[in-house]
Order: sequence, then structure tokens, then C-alpha cells
Amino acid sequence: MAKIMAVNAGSSSIKFQLLEMPEEKVIASGTVEKIGSVDGSGKPLNGIVTLKYNGKKEETTPVIPTHAEGVQLVLDALIDKQILKSLDEINGVGHRIVQGGEYFKDSTLVDGPDGVVVNKIADLADLAPLHNPAHIVGIKAFYKALPKVPEVVVFDTVFHQTMPEEAYMYAIPYEWYTKYGIRKYGAHGTSHKYVSQRAAELIGKPLNETNVIVCHLGNGASISAVEGGKCKDTSMGLTPLEGIPMGTRTGNIDPTVVSYICNKEGKTADEVVNILNKKSGYLGLSGRSNDARDVTEGMNNGDHRCKLTFDVQAKRVADYIASYWLYLGGKVDVIAFTAGMGENLKHLRQKIVARLAPLGVKLDEKLNDTFSDERIISTPDSKIQVWIIPTNEEVMIARDTVRVANIK
Repeated sequence: MAKIMAVNAGSSSIKFQLLEMPEEKVIASGTVEKIGSVDGSGKPLNGIVTLKYNGKKEETTPVIPTHAEGVQLVLDALIDKQILKSLDEINGVGHRIVQGGEYFKDSTLVDGPDGVVVNKIADLADLAPLHNPAHIVGIKAFYKALPKVPEVVVFDTVFHQTMPEEAYMYAIPYEWYTKYGIRKYGAHGTSHKYVSQRAAELIGKPLNETNVIVCHLGNGASISAVEGGKCKDTSMGLTPLEGIPMGTRTGNIDPTVVSYICNKEGKTADEVVNILNKKSGYLGLSGRSNDARDVTEGMNNGDHRCKLTFDVQAKRVADYIASYWLYLGGKVDVIAFTAGMGENLKHLRQKIVARLAPLGVKLDEKLNDTFSDERIISTPDSKIQVWIIPTNEEVMIARDTVRVANIK
């Protein structure tokens, strides 16, 4: 039996789960938010530490200057609440890393806080400037607190490394690829891997014989075609901006929009790209919110732009599903919905599946309306089974940490 910390460090936050392996039992989970927050005068603001364990949820609001202090607060709480008797009980720490480029083909054991692995993650920061630097801070913070505990990095991009060249290459000057690594990398790979594996288990087929189209629909959203447990194509690209519309991201768009708006509004290219990343998607189209719940409320109250937001999303998602159905040779066992919107927005699932009628996909409206966790929502005569499968990235991180660090 081993205890593993699964960690997702952001620029001002840390999300974590403490899992017991191989049982995959969640012992505790929580978040550290508002790390390093200050007011307009530079005065430190209180952060938020949330801890869930034994059916309880506790929250404290200390000042948290750095990630190192945040990590120490979490570890102290685990001891203070007697969740752990000693920090020696932690056998490994697994970190989610957004961008591994072409360099990392698998989850990897970290060779120290300033070793080759951390330096390579830093080198790839140009491809994920908001994420990779924050991940490195998280790695170093845990090394400071738990210097003898093995740490493993688990990359969002690794699962997509099985894509063939025809799927990941852009039709651009080839030297852009050789010089700068410009190609499709994808994201949410840990989620796509978990859901596709779970889908095979649920329908009782060997993974290597199961084809799944995974729709990870959250505030960030992507779709993958998974053939025999391996990714064959995915919707996100060099960065998470490519693909379907999301909470604040446009998804696919004519790239000349950037120069057009630069000229019309006197903005720099970086400013326009920032708008495409942070002020577009559901937020931009609806004019109301990036939160699908708010947009749903607007739609239900007759707001045309809110309805249009979901119609655009449903069309784009259905387009990808149909395209991937063709790419998988018309042999798809499961269409799986996961993440916040995929799991909870029944009207969005209905809009998407209705567009798949030419593929023989049929939704059971009663099952789609039922609120529960893992379930099939297609009719018995549907040519492709449709499932809701809640993702579990933390379990995948913990599994890889045990495997890569050879933890017994």
C-alpha cells in the first residue's frame, strides 16, 4: 500500500489529492488559492486553503506568499488533522504538466529540483507560458518540503504523441517545425487516456480493440479520436486555443482575424491573441459569462446570443465527432462525454447527439436527463454507444507515479 500526492500547480494555486494506491482511494483533497496575492499598494492578501477529508470540508484563510508556503500549509494540515501520522507516509508525488513537447514520450521521474527534467520543462515554456513555469514552482516547492520523496511528472501531451504525422503537422513552411517545433500537441491527454480506458472496461471489450471518441467539455474543451487505446487525432493544437469554442477561447478561427483587428483597433498581435484566449468563446459570443450555467440561464430566459453560443458549440463538436468517425474508419464503439459541461449539461449533449443522427446515433432522453455519475445515455439500437464518464486525472497521475517511480 502506498500514499501518493497528485498535484496540479497553477500560477497562483495548487490543487491536490492524496490517494491510497493501488486501491485508488481518495484519502484527502483540496486546493490552495490566491498564492502571492497583493492589493493595489502591494500589501499581502489572504489566500484560501481548502481541505476535504472524511466527509468534512474545512477552509482557512492565511497569507500565502509563495508556493513553498502553500505546500507546507497542506502538509501541516494533513498531520494536524491526523490524516497522516507522519510525512514519511507519503511515498511519491505526481505532477500534472501541460506541455511536454516532442521531448517527453512518457511520464518521467524528476532528477532533482534543478535537474535535466525540470530544465527541459522550462525550455518548453514558450509553448505553455502560463502553465509550465507554474508547474516548475510546484515541483520545487514539494522538493523543499519532501526532499527524499520521488517526484514524477505526468504530461498532458504524452497521450497524443501517438498521432501520425498527417494528424499533427500543419501545412506551414516545414522549417517552422524543424526550428521551432510548431505542430499539434494537444492537451487534456491524461483525461482522454482515462476516459478511453474506462470506456473499454464499461463495454467489456479489450482496450486494443476499442475505438472511442472522447469529448472533454469543460471551461477548456477538446475532443480526441482514440483507436485501440492510442490517440489518433485531437482537436487542440500547438496551444489550447485551437479546436472547439470554450469558456473564453475561440477555438478554430481564420488567423488573419489577428492582423485585421490589429489594424482596425490599433492593438498588438499579443493583445488580440490574449482576447482570443481570455475574452472569446462562451464569454465573447454570449456577452454574458464564460460559465455555461450562466449562459444556460440566459438561453432559458430567451436570450438569443446565449442560445447561439450553444448552437455554435454543438455544431463544432458534432463536426469533430463526424470527422473522427471517418478517420476511425466508421468503427466507433463509444462517444464519451466528460468534464464539467460534458457531464452536467444535458441540453448540450442533446444538441450534439441530435446532429449525429446520420451516423445512427440515438439518445435516450430519459437517461440523458437522469443525474448520476457514470452511465450510458444512448438507446439500445444506437449504432454507437454514448456514455457519460466522469474523468479522473488524479488517479492517472497516481498510477503513473507508482509505475515510473517503481513504488511498491
